[in-house]
Amino acid sequence: MNLVELTERLHAIRDRNDWRQFHSPKNLAMAASVEMSELVEIFQWLTEDQSRQLPADTLAHAGQEIGDIVLYLLLLCSELGLDMNEVVRSKLADSERRFS
Repeated sequence: MNLVELTERLHAIRDRNDWRQFHSPKNLAMAASVEMSELVEIFQWLTEDQSRQLPADTLAHAGQEIGDIVLYLLLLCSELGLDMNEVVRSKLADSERRFS
């Protein structure tokens, strides 16, 4: 996945729709949280086994919500001047140190 290309495409959508005015770090973090809540709602009341065996339409819905979350996080990184690849690599390295 080329995150630079994805971010450029997101910026093009944002700019075409004049959404930059709404894309403050605060708003983007809140939007990602809302999308995460929509993902959580899919799994609400399911058993552990049911959550691992989603019907095709529910799995597709989960994928859409995950996509929304990732795209908002890419926009948030862009607004904060963070490199998503570096942020994730750094966190993974930290987890490897702490939990290996």
